[in-house]
Amino acid sequence: MDRSWFHRERLSFYIVLSLLLPGRGSTFTINCTGFGQNGMYTTALDSVFERKAFRPAINFSIPTIVNISFTVSAILNVDEQLQLLSSFLWLEMVWDNPFISWNPEECDGISKISVATKNLWLPDIFITEFMDVDKTPKGLKAFISNEGRIRYKKPMKVVSICNLNIFYFPFDQQNCTLTFSSFLYTVEYISLGMEKEVWEIADTSQNIIQTHGEWELLAINKATPKKSVGTNLYDHIIFYVAIRRRPKLYIMNLLVPSSFLVTIDALSFYLPAGSESRAPFKITLLLGYNVFLLMMNDLLPASGTPLISVYFALCLSLMVLSLLETIFISYLLHLATTQPPPMPRWLHFLLLHCTSPRTCRPAVPQKGNTGLAHLPGEGCVKEPMELVQKLPGPRETELNGCPGSTRAQQEDKAQKQHLVSLWVQFSHMMDTLLFCLYLLFLATSIITVIILWNT
Repeated sequence: MDRSWFHRERLSFYIVLSLLLPGRGSTFTINCTGFGQNGMYTTALDSVFERKAFRPAINFSIPTIVNISFTVSAILNVDEQLQLLSSFLWLEMVWDNPFISWNPEECDGISKISVATKNLWLPDIFITEFMDVDKTPKGLKAFISNEGRIRYKKPMKVVSICNLNIFYFPFDQQNCTLTFSSFLYTVEYISLGMEKEVWEIADTSQNIIQTHGEWELLAINKATPKKSVGTNLYDHIIFYVAIRRRPKLYIMNLLVPSSFLVTIDALSFYLPAGSESRAPFKITLLLGYNVFLLMMNDLLPASGTPLISVYFALCLSLMVLSLLETIFISYLLHLATTQPPPMPRWLHFLLLHCTSPRTCRPAVPQKGNTGLAHLPGEGCVKEPMELVQKLPGPRETELNGCPGSTRAQQEDKAQKQHLVSLWVQFSHMMDTLLFCLYLLFLATSIITVIILWNT
């Protein structure tokens, strides 16, 4: 009993040793007696199936060349928060088995047969960026030609890690990598090659891709460096998959409503500065913009700070600044009509040089600030007609016989009206500057969107 077991183990050892030693394996031709109208007998390839645990090589010092190709048939999802790309592709691997060959003329013209992959040696090619469990269906088959060339195709749902840059969202383009390599065999045993040219892979993928959702495939490029792991050297092929987001959904749901709200807020500057309905109108717009941001928050990336978030922050800041400016002007006009404070010299000088005068009249000097009368252009001041009345001249005052006290009262009244006109003009200047800032921001935003969309 023990002797027979010893002979069996020694025989198995000799068989394995004969397969592993260089030059000791040999090819054989399949007997065609099993071929017929019903295909071939299952025993015709038994000698090949027995070798499935070993790499099919006559000389083990010569590496097996495995040509790979794939076709991207769908881009399922891009997770910006987890930095993952989900895609569906068909992986094709082609290699030669030197132990298989037959003559098609002697075998009823049969030049290709299909065999279950569980009976064949399969290269352990995997994707380095793969971040999920391989869910390849079981029971797949491979095609074997009469020359011993094995062609194996399998569908794969690939969830791969990808370094995503979402700064230009929703006009972003991503460049993800798919690295094919052997898990066990070094370059001495497996050498990777291309079954198709990379432009063929890209064209085929773009033609048959079945999803027309958020992402579109732009291009596929490749590189073939050697990968060193410790003292071992592994052959691998890196494919660069370039994809681009379709921005129409985000333009219609994010950019257009936001631009409309900002434009309406800009048009509110045409309301009179002293109008009581101007501030409530701007508050309503500000509340509506906040509600809009809360509702559209799910469309924005969960991680990072894209450019569109900066745009929304600027829009919100402009609307808040507009509301604060309206409150300040309302307070200023109220203060100017009741007890106008004296205008600082630098502000008076700035006002005279930055505004376009509509009426020109001699300046009325302020008490305690006689230097203002010598400022250039001070005689030309823009003032509202409803606040400033035409004052009687000195000759008219003499003809009317007004006493000195009346002249002083008129000068005080003229000075007060002059201050009121200056503060009103200052409020108009602030309105104009902020309105120009709104127009500049809107024009810059539109030009930026057009440039990013076209590129």
